[in-house]
Amino acid sequence: MNDKDEKPTAGKSQVTRRGFVQFVSRGAGGAIAVGAALKIATSKIFPESLPARSIAPGDQKWVMVIDLAKCDGCRDCTKACSMMHYAPPMQEWIKVFEITDNPAAGPFFMPRPCMQCDNPPCVRGCPVGATYKRTDGIVIQDDDRCIGCRNCIAQCPYSARSFNWGEPPHSPEELAKPYNVEYNYPHRKGTVEKCIFCPQELREGRLPACASTCKMGAIYFGDELEDAVTNGKGETIQFTKIAKRGAGFRLMEELGTEPRVYYLPPSSRKYPAPDEKRQASSTPMKMEG
Repeated sequence: MNDKDEKPTAGKSQVTRRGFVQFVSRGAGGAIAVGAALKIATSKIFPESLPARSIAPGDQKWVMVIDLAKCDGCRDCTKACSMMHYAPPMQEWIKVFEITDNPAAGPFFMPRPCMQCDNPPCVRGCPVGATYKRTDGIVIQDDDRCIGCRNCIAQCPYSARSFNWGEPPHSPEELAKPYNVEYNYPHRKGTVEKCIFCPQELREGRLPACASTCKMGAIYFGDELEDAVTNGKGETIQFTKIAKRGAGFRLMEELGTEPRVYYLPPSSRKYPAPDEKRQASSTPMKMEG
């Protein structure tokens, strides 16, 4: 029986193979046409190439290493990041997750900044060049160009981007400076925001806010080309030593995104979790005698 001989059954919706292929073809053709029209329209507003914007001020290749065995889940990194960038409420550019692999194992904590991918799907998905990769490895977000399409959010497999659905609250300190892509404020309605490794701090030779604030020394940051990373305690070690010998891994690297954030496994956790600290402090000490 061919497609023409197939008869619909009462009460059921029948789709032939030919009809399905035609439906998909029409849908794909429409999507391609819309994408092409959007690209043509935006190319008249924004230039196609952004070489000057993509060139970083230095010759570094920034990389971050997070030691999960040292992270105690205090979330000081999140607070410092939000304070430095005046992040709008409900946004966490570096978010700390509590993870339990199985009921018999204790939890561990995983900070998740933007991965600053070397093969960033967000950059490929932005139709106006509002997000782009710098030569120092940082993926920058330019809200002067952002049209709020949120395609970069859909493309990011790490959920590391946020969108301002309404006008964010502002402080006088935030509004004191004109907008700059290296600190991403003042914030505005209808734009996307994310972690950008604090480029203004790097210009001054300082660590990003999350790394400098971590009292546990769990977040290391440095130049991959110099093979050196430093944490907030001032401890500097070889990047290759800590990443390779420490069995470093990257999140979902099987996707081919080439993240610039490495993790060390949470083996032999070095610090008690916040709830363990509270429990220990509330337990009365036993008197000997």
